[in-house]
Formats: sequence, structure tokens, C-alpha cells
Amino acid sequence: MARPVTLFTGQWADLSLRELAEMAGNWGYDGLELACWGDHFDPAEAAESTDYCNERKALLEEFGLECWAISHHLAGQLVLDNLDARHNGFVPEAIAGDHGKMRQWAVESMKNCARAARNMGIEVVCGFTGSSIWHLIYSFPPVAPAMIGDGFRLLAERWNPILDVYAECGVRFALEVHPTEIAFDIVSAERTLEALDRRPEFGFNFDPSHLQWQGVDPAVFIKTFPDRIYHVHMKDCAVTLNGREGILSSYLNFGAADRGWDFRSPGRGDVDFEEVIRALNRIGYQGPLSVEWEDSGMDREHGAAEACDFVRSVDFPPSEIAFDAAFDE
Repeated sequence: MARPVTLFTGQWADLSLRELAEMAGNWGYDGLELACWGDHFDPAEAAESTDYCNERKALLEEFGLECWAISHHLAGQLVLDNLDARHNGFVPEAIAGDHGKMRQWAVESMKNCARAARNMGIEVVCGFTGSSIWHLIYSFPPVAPAMIGDGFRLLAERWNPILDVYAECGVRFALEVHPTEIAFDIVSAERTLEALDRRPEFGFNFDPSHLQWQGVDPAVFIKTFPDRIYHVHMKDCAVTLNGREGILSSYLNFGAADRGWDFRSPGRGDVDFEEVIRALNRIGYQGPLSVEWEDSGMDREHGAAEACDFVRSVDFPPSEIAFDAAFDE
């Protein structure tokens, strides 16, 4: 059976959930991955009220949609990050700038996501962890190994109590492996699992776009963590180096003409989605393929509609029989 194709709502928070659900249903999506900002999903209310959860599900059902995952990247980022003015827009206005209250809000929000997922009848929450050591990524001034070790110890200190709630709720947390997170490639993802004693509540939201431009093979990531792929984003990127700029983006924002790489609508970049699907088939992944649509050079409604069709076109089930089985005796 084909995997469900969903749309992550995080890039559409300027629209009401009703507006977006109607559009996604018309584009042919099977469901929405609900972001916990805008009016799309309130994890605090959902953690307390099954009525709220039922209202969200009923709204989606009006347009033939379901929900397999919720996501709170903004709160997750605040759990480990060294907070500054950039984070103020991630929290309620009343606590913006108060780093202690911001962190406390973030931790409780991530716990509430587990409770909300349980009340929604879903098993996966996607998001970020943040990182207290991302600024140490380039080893100059020289970085003592102990400084990196402290970052992973802080991960365990702050995230294990959160993950305890996920265990109680029967829900899994899927980190989107991503620059600025504690895990951003295969090596750092492995170290992250080790720091958390490989507890089963913690796995990954696989997104090939964040691996591809770094030179990490997305299919190899899947093969390395076959039991930790808890959710999948379908997003593309293109490396466009021309000899003038480097891969670190030259201080330029997404969409700038002189960047060395940028995100693209699925199928219009460098990701080999056939190899991604083959790798997902090998590990038996049957969860949603969720379009996280980001392309600064394309109209988003055109892109989201096109992306739904593209994902369906590249998905295929694994074979249940060897092609030469008829010759066996």
C-alpha cells in the first residue's frame, strides 16, 4: 500500500488551518503534519482537552485529511540553544527576552507535545533539540574535546526528563537532523543516540535536504539508522557553487542569488529520491512522506500542488518476491 503523502504546515502559518486544509485536500494530500504555531495546533490545549483534539481531527476530516504527526521545532530549539534576541519570536510575547522563562516554556511545551500526541491518537512528534555547541563547529579558536562533551551531557540533562514524558505517553520524538541542532550529520547523530543511551523514545525525522548540501548521502543515513527513522520529510536542495562563494552560504539568506546552495521544490534539486525510497523500503518504513515545502524561487501554491504529485510518482512499494523466483526449483 502506498505511503500517505502529507504537507507540513509550518511554512503556512499565515493561513488558518481551515484555509490550508481546504487547499491541501484540493491538491490531493492525504493529511497534514500540524505545526504548533499559528492557529494550526496548540499543544498546551491539546494536552488538556480531548475535545480540542477531536475538533482538530474533525476539521481535517471535512477535507479528507488525517494527521500522523505534530511538530514543534520552535520550542525544541529553545531547550538547548544559547538564547538571544533571535529566539524572542518563538515564544509568547509576555515572556520574550526573559531567557529563564523562555527555556521553562520550551521544556513544558515539548512535554505537552507528547501528551497532545497521545490525545490525538498519534505516535510521533517532530522537532528540533537546539544545540549549545553549534557555535563551536569550526575548531578555531581551538575547541577542547571537553567542551563538545559538555554539550552532549547537557543534551542528556535537559532532554531525558522530556523524553520520560514521551515514554509515559507511548509517543516517540523525531529530531530533524539539521545544522544548528545537536545532530546534523551521521557522525553527530550517532553521538546523540549514545548520549541518550539509545533510548527508544528518541529517533529521527529524516529530511534529505539538510544532508545533501553537506555532502552526506541521504540513503546512507537511512541505512545507518534503520530502526530510528520515525518520520520522513520530502524536501529538496540544490548546490549551485560557481567558484565565487562557499558552501557556508556567505552570510546570505535563503533565496539570495549568490548563495552556494538553496532549498528547492521536491524533484527540482539534487536529492536522489529514488534511492531514498529504495532505502525506506529496505528498512520497512510505512509512515507518511511529508512535504516540507520551501523554494524561494517558486510560487508556493504551485509548488505544494506539484510536490504532492511528485511524491506520489516517486513512491513505490517493495517487491514481495524475487524477480527470478520463477526459475527456482
